[in-house]
Amino acid sequence: MDAYKIIEKAKRTGKIEKGTNEVTKAIERGTAKFVVYAADVDPKEIVQHIPVLCKEKNISCQEVESKQKLGIAAGLSVPASSIVVIELGEAEQDVTVSK
Repeated sequence: MDAYKIIEKAKRTGKIEKGTNEVTKAIERGTAKFVVYAADVDPKEIVQHIPVLCKEKNISCQEVESKQKLGIAAGLSVPASSIVVIELGEAEQDVTVSK
């Protein structure tokens, strides 16, 4: 399923956190269920640690092409470099564990 749609569904029926700092904390705490980060973040160093952390913690992670679209999916009026889903809500069946 489309990562943007998963974020929208989780925002409505579950719980999401926005921003690279919050995403990193959620991964390290083990509360992250699904992580999405944007490919067009500049500089890349801002989000390059996210897929590595997700792999270490066995958390499903996906890259999307646009931080603008990611922000919109999360209900923000500004771009978002990364989003983490804490509670999937109705998006539970949409997230396939990609390890």
